[in-house]
Amino acid sequence: MVMKKKDLKNVTMDRLVEMFEEIGIAQYEALWDYNTTKFNWLYARMDAIAQELRRRGLEARRALMRLYDHPNVQVRLKAAQRSYGAAPVEARDCLEGIAETEMYPQAADARLSIGNLDEGTSLLT
Repeated sequence: MVMKKKDLKNVTMDRLVEMFEEIGIAQYEALWDYNTTKFNWLYARMDAIAQELRRRGLEARRALMRLYDHPNVQVRLKAAQRSYGAAPVEARDCLEGIAETEMYPQAADARLSIGNLDEGTSLLT
């Protein structure tokens, strides 16, 4: 089930971050299972959570920073990408750390995000 905006309005910020983390772990597993359908479904759920955090303001988006040290590289990547606009220095540091890990495909995604930031073509906000 894709989360609807109204379903997320009453969810605590801590729970939203937990849900984001759970989805990131599931995305990692879907990538390794080559399950694109599941990954896309999970992406939509993560997007809804990220939009709700954005709606709540900078501090809510900064709550994703607690995932920057997560043991799962997919969780770290998505947290950095989705919180960049609220914490650009810290998010970039996280992305650079991922890029250096050689853990693919996340390292490539992190490198692409950094390249886009440097070129001024990034969609990270």
